[in-house]
Amino acid sequence: MDGAARDAIAQAVVGRDRELTLVLAAVAAGRDILLEGPPGTSKSTMLRAITEHWDVPFVLVEGNAELTPARLVGHHNPARVLQEDYSAENFVPGPLVEAMQRGGFLYIEELNRAPEDTLNVLLGAMAERAVTVPRVGTLSAAPTFRVLASMNPFDNVGTARISDSVYDRWCRLAVGYQSAEEEGDIVARRTGCEDRALIDDGVALTRATRTHPELRRGSSVRGAIDLVAIAMELQRIDREGERTRVVLDAALLALSARVGVDEASDATPEQVITEIWENHFFSAPGGQRRARTA
Repeated sequence: MDGAARDAIAQAVVGRDRELTLVLAAVAAGRDILLEGPPGTSKSTMLRAITEHWDVPFVLVEGNAELTPARLVGHHNPARVLQEDYSAENFVPGPLVEAMQRGGFLYIEELNRAPEDTLNVLLGAMAERAVTVPRVGTLSAAPTFRVLASMNPFDNVGTARISDSVYDRWCRLAVGYQSAEEEGDIVARRTGCEDRALIDDGVALTRATRTHPELRRGSSVRGAIDLVAIAMELQRIDREGERTRVVLDAALLALSARVGVDEASDATPEQVITEIWENHFFSAPGGQRRARTA
């Protein structure tokens, strides 16, 4: 992997120069990597850009309680088993075997939501670069096969603690939120919006949800993308609509499901978002206009 290849891959990613370089170095060295960070921080975007440049498959798996070893590795077709008995020909590859045979990247989102026995199967495949399937045999991985995963260290609902033995198999990279300027560039690229003031407003409101004292979870840049896209459509539908009100309506739609109110607060998501909107548009710089309204 040389600098020219890195620059070509970087064209598909906004910012993330250091992180992209580190991920490229790890996968080019034949290593598996775990990306830790909140949602919407370009983790899968970086990996997709690499696989597209390498022309290898990108196999996405959602980590959850239903990701059993059989779902990960594969299974024998029940109908064909009844007719033909078990054989290699009626084995249906799961995402792990598919990525291994095709030399792709197996990407597991929310690794810490996967069951422990599934992780054990995965770790075995990572260590041996092969997996043994009953009545099929041992299947070896192509040279470009990599296992990559992500997890949100700030989310503890429905997750399990990752053991030291699991961490020992990975190279780990912490990925945080990007700068306001980079998030604005992402929104512009994803929405096609040319109104920079609207983009800046959408990004500012979204970023404010991450530091609001009554929110335990703020929105990722996906909230800003949806906010701006909705606001653009609202402006087309009602050309006489007051701009700040349009932004509020779009923010309520785009952000209310993406934020989590702290258990100790009696506020609703709509109240907090309205307060953030008021402070953004009507308060003096560095100050807060007034308390939340109903």
